[in-house]
Amino acid sequence: MQELYASAKDEFEIAVEETEKKSIYAQADRQAAREELVKLKEAFAAAVEKSDPAVGSEVQRRVGQRVRELESAVTELNKADLED
Repeated sequence: MQELYASAKDEFEIAVEETEKKSIYAQADRQAAREELVKLKEAFAAAVEKSDPAVGSEVQRRVGQRVRELESAVTELNKADLED
């Protein structure tokens, strides 16, 4: 899960940078960030649902806030798609 989070965060940071520069790659980078976020959210949901309740609770506690923060940031970044 840490690797998925790191990948999603990296894609988000790249998308932010390209969006700020208004590069021709910005839209594709935002799409890549969304795709990585979906992978992360799916893995997170599976880890919480399919694990022992104590493990699921620990995953929720440790990772849940970071997933929500990244999701919020990607949602905000997606507003740039409407501006393009």
